[in-house]
Amino acid sequence: MVTFSKGGGQFIAGKSVNNDADQASIAGAIAGAKHVHEVAALYNVPVVLHTDHCQKAWLPWIDGLLAASEEHFEKTGEPLFSSHMLDLSEEPLEENISICKEYLEKFAKVNILLEFELGVTGGEEDGVDNTDVDSSRLYTQPEEVWYSYQQLNEVPNGMFTCAASFGNVHGVYAPGNVDLQPVILHNSQKYIAEKLDDGNDKPMRFVFHGGSGSSVKDIRYAIEAGVVKMNIDTDTQWAFWDGIRAYEAEHHDYLQGQIGNPDSPDKPNKKYYDPRMSLRAGEEAMAARLIQAAEDLNCVNVLN
Repeated sequence: MVTFSKGGGQFIAGKSVNNDADQASIAGAIAGAKHVHEVAALYNVPVVLHTDHCQKAWLPWIDGLLAASEEHFEKTGEPLFSSHMLDLSEEPLEENISICKEYLEKFAKVNILLEFELGVTGGEEDGVDNTDVDSSRLYTQPEEVWYSYQQLNEVPNGMFTCAASFGNVHGVYAPGNVDLQPVILHNSQKYIAEKLDDGNDKPMRFVFHGGSGSSVKDIRYAIEAGVVKMNIDTDTQWAFWDGIRAYEAEHHDYLQGQIGNPDSPDKPNKKYYDPRMSLRAGEEAMAARLIQAAEDLNCVNVLN
């Protein structure tokens, strides 16, 4: 899964480009998605293209991406993006789900999945700061999940996942500072299953936001409750940096000037400071962290 944020799209387009109408965020995310479509075939693995946390004020960004997907769908029968997350958790529940339903009706026509948020993910990520949020908002109630399920399930061909809050926090914190309660997901599934009474004990597909730093025990327990996706942005960011840091430490004496190193005062160092070398080290470290995540999430070889 490759996920673009609004800020990430702007970064791809170039931070000096005017973004008053989200044009840089839209163009950058579209460019990134098209790149993935081009190279994914070389890897022979399925790729999900997703966008993260879109609050109400940022909906024009999603509108631009949806237009690109509709155009791509006309030509190929597939959307440009696989799924979009709408984070309207700051709005009243009814407004949150009403807007989500409007977008799901559009998404369903081009086979795009909707991810929606109930409650609030704490911490700070990509310009969204919830570090001082009331702790009660970090925990979603089963009744809220059931209401959302009822409303969104009315959309023909609608596909959706729920990022319900159970103490999730963006980032990594010292032990004891985050109180995860994945039992909330289990309780919500039970509540909905009893309402539906159709034999399905996991009617809602959940998403685990703020998974970085979580114990394997909490991860596995959340999976048992119907979690199908976990976000580990902070851990992958650290892994990438750690790879670059290790590369610099290993080749430190070759990275202090363009000419001259322990082998010879006249020897050039271009092959060491070529940006592709350190960036590749970061990629390799991130790949190793993703393998660990796949193992923690019980998703090794499940698509083969």
